[in-house]
Amino acid sequence: MKIKALEDIRAFLQPFADGLQIEIVDIEWNEKDSALTVFIETESGVDLDTCEKFHNAIMLPIDEFDPTYDAPYTLNVSSPGLDRPFKTQRDFERNSGKEVEVKLFAPLKGKKLLEGVLTAFDENTVTVTTDKEEIKIARNKIAKINKAIKFD
Repeated sequence: MKIKALEDIRAFLQPFADGLQIEIVDIEWNEKDSALTVFIETESGVDLDTCEKFHNAIMLPIDEFDPTYDAPYTLNVSSPGLDRPFKTQRDFERNSGKEVEVKLFAPLKGKKLLEGVLTAFDENTVTVTTDKEEIKIARNKIAKINKAIKFD
C-alpha cells in the first residue's frame, strides 16, 4: 500500500501537537498491519489520557489529509517507552546529565555497550562519562543510545 511521506505526515500533525504541548518523537508505518503509529512525548511524560487526547485531536483531520490515499489504516498514538532510542535533538537535551546506555556497531576500547552519564553532544559526537573516563563517540558509530533504566 502506498502512503504519503512520513515527513509530510509529521509536518501536517505538528500544529496539532504544538497546540497540545506535545512533541512528536517518531512516526512509523507498519505495512503488514496497515497501521500508522505516532509516538509522542511531553515534559511530564505520556499516559493513556495524553495519547487519547492527541488521538482525538488528529483523528478527523488526518483522515481528511488522507495519508494512505483512501486505503484503510489504523491510527495509533503511543508513548515511545522508557528505553526508546534517542532520535531528536530534544531527546539529547532532555537526557543531558542523566545515565545512558550506548550500543555501538563495533567495539570501542573492547566494548560494544557503554553506560555512563551523557555529558555533552553535538550533531557529530556524544560524550559519555563513566566511573573511569570521559569517552567521546562519533554518532555514526552508535547503533542505539537510550536512557539507562535502573530497577531497584
